[in-house]
Amino acid sequence: MIMSLPIRLLFLFLLFATPALPAAAQSTAFTKDNFGDNKEGLREAMRELKAGDEEYRADPPRYAQALPHFLAAQEFNPNNAALNVKIGDCYLNSTTKTAALPYLRKAAKLDVTADARTHYLLARALHLSAKWAEAIAEYQQAQPVGSNTRNGDAQSLTANDLQRRILECRNGQKLMARPTRVFIDNAGPELNSSASDYGPVVSADESTILITSRRAGSTGGKKDPEGNGFFEDIYQATWRGKAWSAATNLGTPVNTDDHNATVGLAPDGQRMLVYAGTNGGDLLEATLGGTTWDKPRRLNSRINTNSHETSASYSPDGRYLYFVSDRAGGAGGSDIYKVDLAGKNTPVNLGPAINTAYGEEGVFMQPDGKNMFFSSEGHNSMGGYDIFKSVLENGKWSEPENLGWPINTPDDDVFFVTSASGRHGYYSSDRPGGLGAKDIYRITFLGPEKQPVLSEEDQLLASRLAPVKQTVLAPAVAVATAQVTILKGTVTDDATHQPLDAAIDLVDNTSGQTIANFRSNATSGKYLVSLPSGTNYGIVVRQDGYLFHSENFDLPAGAAFAEVVKDIPLKRLEIGTTIVLRNIFFDTGKATLRPESTAELERLQKLLTETPALKLEMAGHTDDVGEAAMNQDLSQRRAQAVVTYLTQHGVAAARLTAAGYGETKPEVPNTTKGNRQLNRRTEFKVTAK
Repeated sequence: MIMSLPIRLLFLFLLFATPALPAAAQSTAFTKDNFGDNKEGLREAMRELKAGDEEYRADPPRYAQALPHFLAAQEFNPNNAALNVKIGDCYLNSTTKTAALPYLRKAAKLDVTADARTHYLLARALHLSAKWAEAIAEYQQAQPVGSNTRNGDAQSLTANDLQRRILECRNGQKLMARPTRVFIDNAGPELNSSASDYGPVVSADESTILITSRRAGSTGGKKDPEGNGFFEDIYQATWRGKAWSAATNLGTPVNTDDHNATVGLAPDGQRMLVYAGTNGGDLLEATLGGTTWDKPRRLNSRINTNSHETSASYSPDGRYLYFVSDRAGGAGGSDIYKVDLAGKNTPVNLGPAINTAYGEEGVFMQPDGKNMFFSSEGHNSMGGYDIFKSVLENGKWSEPENLGWPINTPDDDVFFVTSASGRHGYYSSDRPGGLGAKDIYRITFLGPEKQPVLSEEDQLLASRLAPVKQTVLAPAVAVATAQVTILKGTVTDDATHQPLDAAIDLVDNTSGQTIANFRSNATSGKYLVSLPSGTNYGIVVRQDGYLFHSENFDLPAGAAFAEVVKDIPLKRLEIGTTIVLRNIFFDTGKATLRPESTAELERLQKLLTETPALKLEMAGHTDDVGEAAMNQDLSQRRAQAVVTYLTQHGVAAARLTAAGYGETKPEVPNTTKGNRQLNRRTEFKVTAK
């Protein structure tokens, strides 16, 4: 082939010009030949290098202790490839993993014949920095890692492991191309410190948050020997309307001289799950007694084993516990299990829909009882643990959905929780602009409209601690649609208005079964109950010496999130006291008691049985729709229906009277549909005791 003149000239230029190009950078050894003019500096650098190597080559390696020595040596000689690899490796095993990248890039440039391990470590640093394509190229050069591996996550790598890393990068490319529409805000100095802060758990109404921190001022005052700050302690803060209060240490007996970490919080904020590092790792439970937490108690042997139990979450009714364990018989790594706290059955593995051959961690059941969030190294993770959501429908778990970028990152993203509404989520992350190694962040899900997502550099992060760099329009995604009603308020004495420690029963009116039991706070009288949609609920509040109080919430399937504040004044058993029975039901225009009334009628029967001298007037009331005479007759027949039920179930007829008042005694004006429903009621009045 005859080359054209321009091409021949270019060929000759390349042929003769290439040798004249600057030589490739080379690694500089710590020798007298290179640093003979600074013998003292060389000796000091060698001492630092030796001290670092002693920590680095320990079994297991002490990366945090080795790093300062290596950095001191690197300041003297920044161009030694092996030293830059060690620094990069130390950072990859720290809480600031992304700091490894410049050192490993430099090592690869200094050593053009870098071994497979160097390529692997560089690939990890690129991966953790979301440099997906570059990471894939380096992972491919790391095959096979073989005998060049040593400590850390490069030690037992196989070709399959590397292919998995490459797949994670491809997942990251796809997820980053369609970011989830969220604001991710640093929770600020109220919750975060210069140390690591993580493991947030929140009450269902987002009024209370508990976190784990390694900040100074820990209960035992001990420092972690691996250089990760002080021993873990649990801190608490409350929502002040626009921001959190300053987090305060719970102190003893929750915090001890050892590590103490948050795991889970009951929706009402009255029970807390704590992780203790004893016996391989166990789960404990503490109860809020008034304003202070009691000493955590170890959960039973069905939950805690000689294996590692690390995280857990209550079901909304408090009956079940979802927890993580690496016990024998699992799918691989740690798995998620479910156990009936009131029963004696063996915990049930959630199965292959949730658990993978890799690790699962950080389980959280939303107060709606359907949406479960958890972290997994499997499924379509973009690296390490990613946060996933699965929905329980008809007894089956849906395919886990990756929450996507920027919530998930190439590093571990674990311990994600949400408010009951699903509007906000909380987790910890190591992000640019934070206050410490790990900070608590609040996620706001933006919903389907194409609103702007604020982004700092290449991460979608709207932080009040960092300036906003650009605005990105991201594709719409649905907000987590929680189908739950939060009922909360304060239980008090009707006469004195003092708060009461009262029992609260949650009843399925359709089955008549009590499905959960709660208590109002002993000091404040406050209570909170989560009511997942799809059930007709009876709420019964009771305390010795008082007449019970009942409420009804009929929540059809699909009912959207709502928060209802209902203060409950309990009335003492006194002559003339009137109580409305909210869970007595009749068909429209009829006086036939519906089956859903049974639980309320049984409570009334029990009250009469336990108080033999008690006499009651049963009263029926209607709204003002229809003719007054018809309403009067209907109310009388309904009151009589209740009396008939009670006498048929052993109550003496002489203790009961029936009175119909029709539309003459409305509780509220008959001006709205809701008001008219309140006026259609059955109640009783104490006539003797």
